[in-house]
Amino acid sequence: MPRPTVASLAYGSCTVICSALAMLLLSGTSSVLGVAAVAVSALALGLLVAMTVPRPAPRRLTVVARPAAPEPVRATVPSPVREPAREPVRERAAS
Repeated sequence: MPRPTVASLAYGSCTVICSALAMLLLSGTSSVLGVAAVAVSALALGLLVAMTVPRPAPRRLTVVARPAAPEPVRATVPSPVREPAREPVRERAAS
């Protein structure tokens, strides 16, 4: 059974007081049995109101998806090692 909130306790208490006064004034009863019946019915009505007060929705954690890590940029970087210099090919002159 969920715990009652402050609002539900306040609504239930106000319901018990107002309904007991209204029933006592409207019925005009003065007997002990009549007052006891009014008190019990006012308490039952107050309990019903306290239990049916809408409860605040529980806070839900929102999960924010992180964007996927971008692919690393692969730049073409010239190699620091140079190829050895090639000497031009010398051909013999025709004789």
